[in-house]
Amino acid sequence: MNGGSVTVVGDPVPQQTEHVQRGLYFEEFEVGARYAHRPGRTATEADNVLFSSLTMNAQALHLDAAYSETQPFGQRLMNSMWTLATMVGASVAQLTQGTLVAQLGLSDIAFTAPLFHGDTLYVDTEIVSKRLSESRPGQGLVTMTHTGRNQHGDVVATATRVTLMWCRPTEGEETP
Repeated sequence: MNGGSVTVVGDPVPQQTEHVQRGLYFEEFEVGARYAHRPGRTATEADNVLFSSLTMNAQALHLDAAYSETQPFGQRLMNSMWTLATMVGASVAQLTQGTLVAQLGLSDIAFTAPLFHGDTLYVDTEIVSKRLSESRPGQGLVTMTHTGRNQHGDVVATATRVTLMWCRPTEGEETP
């Protein structure tokens, strides 16, 4: 994926350039920076049923409306793994699209409040630390914390994620 500008071949305006959307290279991450990933994502019943079914999670709290009404929250809960996956996914276009080598781990995962059908999940990411890889030249490790909030601003989930990112290509070097 090219992270810069390219001339569009066959374009009626020869000098026109195309800017390819990409994530950030290792050098572009700043410790302490916060990113608001927008728009939010409204959770639907279809999301919950499909995700729970695809992942073979037959938990009644996700799938059985009558049962869930008798439980403490009084309604079905969004599958927490959907919440986690959506939090990570929301950050991709802005932070890691085309610049990620690998996701190395998730830790400190917490689901602090329920997310229900019809709630909108908003995700923010803070860059916690970064360092160049000692064993993989041209790559660096970036640790980030994702925070998911509902439409009322209540924190519903948090997770710390460690990623292996490409460094910015040097002059004449091909982009990853």
